[in-house]
Amino acid sequence: MKRLFTLVVILLMSEYVNANDGYKLWLQYFPFENKAVADYYRDYLENIHIVGISPTHEVIKNELGIAIKGFLGKDYQALTGKSVESALCIISKTDELPQEIKTAFAPNTVGLKDDGYLLKYHQGKMYIISNTNIGLLYGTFSFLKSIQTRAQLETMDILENPQIQRRLLNHWDNLNRTVERGYAGFSIWNWHRLPHHIDQQYIDYARANASIGINGTSITNVNANALVLTPEYLEKAAALADAFRPYGIKIYLTARFNAPMVLDNLPTADPLDPGVQKWWKDKTAEIYSYIPDFGGFLVKADSEGQPGPHNYGRTQADGANILADAVQPFGGIVMWRAFVYNEKTPTDRIKQAYDEFKPLDGEFRENVIIQVKNGPLDFQPREPFHPLFGAMPKTPIMMEFQITKEYLGQETHWVNLASMWEEVLQSDTYAKGKGSTVSKVIDGSLHGYKLTGMAGVANIGTDRNWTGHHTGQADWYAYGKLAWNPDTKIDKIAEDWLKMTFSTDPDFVGTIKGVMLKSHEILVNYMTPIGLHHIMARSHHWGPGPWVTGGSRDDWTATYYHKASKDSIGFDRTVTGSNALGQYAPEWKQILGDPDKISLDYLLWFHRVPWNKKLKTGNTLWHEMAIRYQKGVEGARWMQKKWEIQEGKIDTERFDHIRSFLNIQVREAEWWRDSCLLYFQQFSQMPLPEGVEKPKYDLNYYLNFKRNFVPGI
Repeated sequence: MKRLFTLVVILLMSEYVNANDGYKLWLQYFPFENKAVADYYRDYLENIHIVGISPTHEVIKNELGIAIKGFLGKDYQALTGKSVESALCIISKTDELPQEIKTAFAPNTVGLKDDGYLLKYHQGKMYIISNTNIGLLYGTFSFLKSIQTRAQLETMDILENPQIQRRLLNHWDNLNRTVERGYAGFSIWNWHRLPHHIDQQYIDYARANASIGINGTSITNVNANALVLTPEYLEKAAALADAFRPYGIKIYLTARFNAPMVLDNLPTADPLDPGVQKWWKDKTAEIYSYIPDFGGFLVKADSEGQPGPHNYGRTQADGANILADAVQPFGGIVMWRAFVYNEKTPTDRIKQAYDEFKPLDGEFRENVIIQVKNGPLDFQPREPFHPLFGAMPKTPIMMEFQITKEYLGQETHWVNLASMWEEVLQSDTYAKGKGSTVSKVIDGSLHGYKLTGMAGVANIGTDRNWTGHHTGQADWYAYGKLAWNPDTKIDKIAEDWLKMTFSTDPDFVGTIKGVMLKSHEILVNYMTPIGLHHIMARSHHWGPGPWVTGGSRDDWTATYYHKASKDSIGFDRTVTGSNALGQYAPEWKQILGDPDKISLDYLLWFHRVPWNKKLKTGNTLWHEMAIRYQKGVEGARWMQKKWEIQEGKIDTERFDHIRSFLNIQVREAEWWRDSCLLYFQQFSQMPLPEGVEKPKYDLNYYLNFKRNFVPGI
C-alpha cells in the first residue's frame, strides 16, 4: 500500500512539473537538459560582475536571478560585488571598461548607438556593454536568449542597434476593460485598482516587452474616450509609467479630437481656434506634470465616426499640428493615423488615405509621424503594401501592424503573422528606384526621416497565457523583433521563439518551424485566395460572409469588394476601373496592371476576371479558386497532423490546448471553404473540380448560421 501511495505521489508530482500554462511566454528559462550543458553555461551564471546603480540595474539583477533559478535551480539574491575577473561582465558605459578591454573593443564600441548593445566574448569572459542603462537591459536579455537557444558563447560578437526609434504596442483597450478586437479576455489594465495597486502582470508585461526591444505602449483604444485625459485617469496612467520606466517603456495616450468640447464644454474643437490651441497646450502641460517622460499622443480622426479636423473644414495637417505644438516643448510626438475614409466620398475606399495625405507632404510639424496600416484596406489576410509608403519623402511614416487576429480567425487559428509582415516589409516601393523597400521607408534610411516608428495592435488580455492561443505569443515576439530591425529573418525569429518557449529538441523545432512558416499561406487559401478580400462576416468579422450586402454603407459590405456576377468577379483597380493602381510606382503598374502577368495572390484585388478565364496555372478562375480553398483545408489538416506527432515532446497542458484549437481551425477552414464555394458557385454556374470535397450543408444553412456575443467587437 505504501509503495502504491508513493507511486501515485510521484506520478502526480510528475504531472505537476509537466504543467505549463504559458504565462512565462518566451522567458521560460527551462532547466538545462543535462549536466554537460549546465556545466558549459554555469560559470557565466554564477560569476557575474555588474557596474552601475539604477532602477534598471535592479531590473537586470532581478532578471538574472529569475533566469539562474530556472536554469540551475539556485537562488541568487546578490549579483553584485563580484570582480571584473568574473566570467560575465555587465558594464553600461564604455568609459568604465578596463583600458586593455577598452582598446580591444574600440572597433566594436564605436558603432554603438542609442540603446544598442555589444555582446562579446573576449579571453574567457563575456561582456555586455552599452552607452545606456536600457541598452544594457536589452543586452542582458540577448545574452539570456543565447543561453535559452543553446548558442556557442566563444564565438559571440554581436553589435545590435535598434533600426527604428519608437517601437510601440497599441492597446485597443477601453476604460471599462473590454478590448476592441481582443480575443484573450479583458484588458489587463485594472483601472479601478490603479494607481494604488501595481499588479504583477504589469511588471511581467514590461519584462516581456523589454526582452524584445519594445519601448512604448499606448494603453487605450484609438476610438478614444476623452476621460483618459482627466486627472482621475492621468494619476492611474502615471502609476503605470512609473512601473514601466526602469524597463525603458514610455506611456502614450490616445487623444479624442473633440476632447476640449467633451471635457470643458468649449464650443468648438477647431484646430485653428486660439482657445482650442490654448486648451491643448494647458492639457498637455498637465499630463507632463503627472508623467514627466510622457511619449505623446496617438490619434484616430475623421474615420468610422471619430471626430476630426474635417468637422471644421481643416486638413489632417491642421489637426495633427495643434497637438504637435502642444507636446513639442516637452519632447513629445504625435502619431496621426492615416486610416481615414468616408462613405460619402465617391471613390474606391482604399484610395482615400493616399488622396488625403499625399498632397499634405511637408506640411506636418517635425514631431508628427503618420501611422499607416500595412495595407490600404484594413488588416486583411493578404493585402498589397499601402501606397503611402514611399510617397511622402518629407513626412515621417510609421508602420501599423495588427498583432491581434481580427480578420485571421481570431484567437483559435494558428497563423504566423511574421510571414505576412515580411511580405509587406520586403515589398519594393520603387520610390528611389529598385531596392526601395518598405522596410527602408520606415527605418528612415530611404528618405532620411529623423523620426521613425512602428506600432502593433496588441493581442494581449487577461487569459493566463496572455494571447488566447499559445502560438499568438509568437506574433507578439516576432513583432518586437521586426520593430527592432524590420529586415530580421523570420525563420530565425520562429526558431528562437520555439526554443525559448517550448523545447530545444531539434526535431520539434524543425518540424514546428515548418508549420509556422507555411501557416499564413494555408490560412489565405481557405479564407481569401486569389486576391479576394473583406469577405468576413459583418461587424465581428468572425467567419465567412461573402454574401454580406446592404446596410448604411457599401464599403462595410463584402459585395462592394468582390462584385461577383454571372460573368466575372473582382474589383477593377486599373485605369479602366478605380485606378487605385495609379497610386503605386510605374514599375508596379507594369507588374500588377496585366491580368496575365500579375501574381495570382493579387488577381482579384486589382482585376475583374471572367469565371472561365484560363490562368497561368492552366486552370480556369473558378477551378483555381475551388482548388485553393481545398488546399487551405488540406493545409490545416496537415498542420494538425504535424502537431499530433509532437506529443510528449513538450508539456501536456500546452500541447493539449494547441491540439484543441487546431481541431477548431480545421472545422472552421472547412466552413470557409464550403460556404464560400457554395456562394460563389451561384455566379460561376460551374461544378466543383475533381478533388474538391462536397460541402456538408447547403448554402441556406451557411447564410443563416449565426453566433451571438462573438468577442472583440
